[in-house]
Amino acid sequence: MAFHPNTIRRQKVKVWFKWDLYTGMSIPYLLVLFLFVLLPFIFIVLYAFLSRDGSKLYLTLDNFVEFVTNEKFLSAAGLSLWFAFITTVICLVISYPIAYFIGRSRLRLRSLIIMLITIPMWINMLLRTLAWKQIFQLFESLLGMSILGTDFAVTFGMVYVFLPFMIIPIYTSIIKISPSLYEASKDLGANSIRTFIHVTLPLSMPGIISGITMVFLPAATSLVIPKYLGDGNSRYYLIGNLIESYFIKGDNYYFGSAIAVILSLIILIMMYLVTKMDRTIVNEKANSLKGNSKTRGKVNG
Repeated sequence: MAFHPNTIRRQKVKVWFKWDLYTGMSIPYLLVLFLFVLLPFIFIVLYAFLSRDGSKLYLTLDNFVEFVTNEKFLSAAGLSLWFAFITTVICLVISYPIAYFIGRSRLRLRSLIIMLITIPMWINMLLRTLAWKQIFQLFESLLGMSILGTDFAVTFGMVYVFLPFMIIPIYTSIIKISPSLYEASKDLGANSIRTFIHVTLPLSMPGIISGITMVFLPAATSLVIPKYLGDGNSRYYLIGNLIESYFIKGDNYYFGSAIAVILSLIILIMMYLVTKMDRTIVNEKANSLKGNSKTRGKVNG
């Protein structure tokens, strides 16, 4: 049979459009994804490039130019990313020892601690933030010092709300580490510190990367915490509050959409860098394992 390129093209098309039970079952999920995720984002991107002159709509880049050239907007975006970075670092420092302790605990104690960590997440974030606002007000009356409207109050609120999102992914990675690896490390003469550095830390890195992503992204767009724990201080008028003001109060969907698109691009770039970091770590680990296997083969040979 003679070779012909059209034969391969027809085969590729047939495979690509293959219909089966799993394809049919995925259609409702794809529709939900399109209606509630993709379609709203398409409208936001479209609005970002529009502006209104009376009753006429026209395409423009003025929304983006105004954001980039306005010092107030750049300051709000920079401060939002700074608080998100500080929150992520603090959550990581606190979460890793907790997750490590949970992962090495007995099953009953492990289940109890996980339940205690997740119980606050059952309560609405607004209620939890207002509760801390009342607690801070109580401390202010007792100590005679200002807590609300400070960096401490805003950072504390973010760490409190987003801490479980860092603990759980790291715990999930640690719990997957086989006990035989710890035994092998001990048999090879490694102490607890070397075992942690060469076994636990590299294998828990995917959980760390996931935790960083799950904390940094919502912290950068946080709206409730700066609004109530910032106590009306203009310093804590962050990017989330800025978007709210243009969508709800200012009735300017076009500029609000432009801000949302710019923030989305920044977050996507950071997610790409974090994902690339995770892949680099995995590839380095795989290469080291291949190198070790080759070395063992030479020794055995």
